[in-house]
Amino acid sequence: MSLSGNAEFMRRAIALASENVRTGAGGPFGAVIVRDGSVIAEGVNCVTRTNDATAHAEVTAIRAACLALGRFALHGCEIYSSCEPCPMCLAAIYWARMDRIWFANTQADAARIDFDDAFLYREIALPLSERAIPAAMMLHDEAWESFQLWRESPTKTPF
Repeated sequence: MSLSGNAEFMRRAIALASENVRTGAGGPFGAVIVRDGSVIAEGVNCVTRTNDATAHAEVTAIRAACLALGRFALHGCEIYSSCEPCPMCLAAIYWARMDRIWFANTQADAARIDFDDAFLYREIALPLSERAIPAAMMLHDEAWESFQLWRESPTKTPF
């Protein structure tokens, strides 16, 4: 993978973000996934259009790339995002195992237009008992069965 980003791919991510706002389709976020110098997938923020809180640009691009390549791992791919990925999108990028992240606007820029991820970063660092949304473990012993089945499965596809 390159050590410097490709400005045309970033311009495409920015153009997708701007067009998404101009058309009223969603928030000002666009993403492009590139493999071997070619765009394999694009995504825009579709949260309000689809009523799906997870439909951020990076996630929609990852879904499209996985579909296009027929696999869940995106080794060999880079993502160009019009904004620094939020915690959810950053996690999705890591789970997809991409090689590199390029972004244009920063978290601070997003906060200036009321997309503030700082709260989420703070929440993740807190113990469960101190988070804004209460969380507690239950039925751990019963739930372990599915993990044990996975551990022993000869047909599993490792993540």
